Amino acid sequence: MSDTSTTTPDPEPFRVPDGDLDDLASSLAKTMAEVRQHGVILDRLGSEPAPAEPPSANDVPAAEAADSKQGDGPTSVFILALGGEVYAVELAALRDWVNYLFLPVYGREISTNRPWCAQWHEHPEAVARLHALWLAWQQLTDAEAGLSGPSTWHRDHLDQTLVHLRAPDGPFASCTTSPSRPNHRVLATPAPQLGLAA
Repeated sequence: MSDTSTTTPDPEPFRVPDGDLDDLASSLAKTMAEVRQHGVILDRLGSEPAPAEPPSANDVPAAEAADSKQGDGPTSVFILALGGEVYAVELAALRDWVNYLFLPVYGREISTNRPWCAQWHEHPEAVARLHALWLAWQQLTDAEAGLSGPSTWHRDHLDQTLVHLRAPDGPFASCTTSPSRPNHRVLATPAPQLGLAA
């Protein structure tokens, strides 16, 4: 019979060198942002209705099938093509991505040369540009995009978006340049010229 009354000593606590704590905290923050983003994507996918099985060509005449396709809703995933509750759900998912991944990593300091508005979601151009950027991010950070996907996203999408979005004459030109003095104003757009004779 073995003696079970003896106890094993407590193991030594694991110690991380101070120099490695910053790297560990940075890695943890990135992982948490990715987990949040995956949750957003899963919520978004869970809120979309399951695709209906398309009818066969024998069930519906061609003209009727063409008419029904036009009424099925938006044919684009771009946020400006959406409306109502679908737009609200997409904007909420975009807000999470902007607030938890985009701004902490790419936000940079606010200045007159790089304006930003905390109410960016009220600026249609900003919503459009950020949504397009987010769609590209989803595609190019996917494993199927390959190892150069993130680099392509930075070069072809992020850099161009930041140039236009945060330009001194961009959508936030009349907005916040100092966090202590918040300012928000959506700039007026040119009125369409209707009824011009050719």
